[in-house]
Formats: sequence, C-alpha cells, structure tokens
Amino acid sequence: MNELLTPVTIGELDLPNRLIMAPMTRSRARGGLVGELTAEYYAQRAAAGLIITEGTQPCMIGQGYIDTPGLHTPEQMAAWRVVTDAVHRRGGRIAVQIMHSGRIGHPCLYPGGELPLAPSAICSGERLYTPEGLLDHPTPREMTLADIDQAIEDFAAAARLAMEAGFDAVELHGASGYLIHQFLSDNTNRRTDAYGGSVAGRLRFAVEVVQAVADVIGPGRTGIRISPGISYNGMKESDTEILYTELARALAPYDLAYVHVSENDTRDVTKLIRAEWEGPLVLNPHPWSGEEPANPADGIEALRSGLADAISFGRLWLANPDLPTRIAAGGPYTEADPRTFYGGDHRGYTDYPVLSVSGEDR
Repeated sequence: MNELLTPVTIGELDLPNRLIMAPMTRSRARGGLVGELTAEYYAQRAAAGLIITEGTQPCMIGQGYIDTPGLHTPEQMAAWRVVTDAVHRRGGRIAVQIMHSGRIGHPCLYPGGELPLAPSAICSGERLYTPEGLLDHPTPREMTLADIDQAIEDFAAAARLAMEAGFDAVELHGASGYLIHQFLSDNTNRRTDAYGGSVAGRLRFAVEVVQAVADVIGPGRTGIRISPGISYNGMKESDTEILYTELARALAPYDLAYVHVSENDTRDVTKLIRAEWEGPLVLNPHPWSGEEPANPADGIEALRSGLADAISFGRLWLANPDLPTRIAAGGPYTEADPRTFYGGDHRGYTDYPVLSVSGEDR
C-alpha cells in the first residue's frame, strides 16, 4: 500500500489522500488579483488531498513581491471565488495561505511609499526583484503596539474574506522569514516589550494571530506553516530547538487543523515538534540540506514512522498536475522549469503534461 494515497482527516476536512500541494509563489496576480489562468492552474491540481495556495497578503503593507495576490478587498475576494469554484467543481479542496511579509517588502509596492513593517528596525539584507531591476530592502519601521493590533486584525479579516471566497481552510504563513517568523526569531525580534525578549514573548504574536483567526473561522479550518532553522530571508535563530518546542506547546490548546513543518536538514527539530503536537502534522520532508526537492520516498517514510500525517510537495505538484496518478504508477515525473517559476503567462504554469492511459505524457 502507498500510504500517500490513503485518506486522512485534518481538522474539519476529510481528504481523499495525504498529498498536499505546498504553497508556491508564482507572481501572476496582476494588481493583486488572481485571474482565470490561476483558476485553471489550481483546478488542474484538484486531485491533491488539499491545495494550499501561494502566499496571499492580508493588507497592502503585507505585500512582499510584485504581482502577488491579496485578500483584503471585495474585488480580491470575488476573484478568489472563481478559483475556489473551479477547484470544487473538480472535487478538490483548497486552503489559502495568508502571508504578511513584514520587512520583506519595499516602498515601491505601496501606494503611499511607506516603509515595510517589522518587529524591530533590522534590515533583511535581501533584495526585491522588479522589472526595473533589483532593489535593496530598506530598514523597516519597528511596529508599535497599535501596528501589532492592526496586523492581527488584518489576518482575521483576511480569514473572514477567505470563507466568503469559498476556501475550505486558511494556512497562516509563520515560516520563511516573513512577519510571524520575524517575531519568533531572536535575530529579527529585538523588542523589549511583551512581544519580544524571552521565548514566551517572541511566541506571543504568532499565538495571538492563531487565536484571532481560529475565533473567526474555527480551529478546525486553521493551520500554520513553520520552518525551523531556515536561513531564508536573512533569518538566524539561536534557540531553534527550544523555540519550536515551546511553540508546539503553545499551539496545543487551540486544536488546529494542522501544523505544517517545512524542513531543511532539521529532522531532529521535527521530532521535537511531533512529540509536543498531537494534532495532524503536515510535513514538507527535507531531512537533508540543499535545494533538492522533496520526493515521494521520503514522504512515505515519514508517514510510516508516524512523524507526519500528510506530506506536502512543491515542485512535484508544480510540474505534475496529476501527481497522485504518477505516484500510483511509480512515475515518471516531469521536471519543473525554474525559468517559468515567477511571472509570465501559461508557459510553465498550466501547460505541464498529464499521463495518458498508456502511461505516456500528453
């Protein structure tokens, strides 16, 4: 039996398989609005147990890249409704990932030219890609308590719109160096108030966002993604094992749909989280370091060992819209084209082949 293809219940969702489509930024939402091409892209992948969309900003100041979608206006909600309807017509389930980028932003993205916000005024050292070239991230403005309250409300308001847009669940992006992660890590959070300092202080923002969203849409439709130890976007945690053990303990009372762990040679930390988190755990398995994409064999091993309840894949889903069929057949798998990851048209987006009855690509 291939455990990846067996059903599982995650929160309020009954999934036909344990193959989760990981969130992947594709930068094809002109003006923050998804379109018919995005609806086709996700509908093609409706055989996933659960689709998790690309990161979607809950407010204008939460945007971190060009042409990423939003979910903070009625127009954006209506545009996403076209996507969820297309997925549901094909029998799929879809969650939106709500992503506030925090310091990973730039004034050129915001109508008023504001500085991006962050727990502390510490620059990422990274750059933003634009059609005019690369722009250095500026030093962000340190958030006031009022800014923090507003950000929490923005997450909750986006979750409300997500339900109106027909999404089945919401995933909070607490990973990859974005705002929630910036509060968690001690190299980006130097605050001395109740939202910084100790591990408990650095956890507070994440827990309050989780609580606010769960209060709005229910814990059984709320998940969170985390990436212990990742260095992406200038992150550097000094206390990863303690931090994520305590985070798992802090999340336990909320009975969330799932915790989604993205690994990067951090299997020992995943095991610590699993020991504290008794609810469903979705794993993007990378027990090694480097850019090699996750593969089915590692996913099966994680399920058989009890480390995870479902497995997320990124590039495999990107290039193989019929991934369950390919896994059942033992392959072959189409390789993703990195040249078409971000921006562009249908090429490298909706034109990847599916297997024919004979097992050949078409």
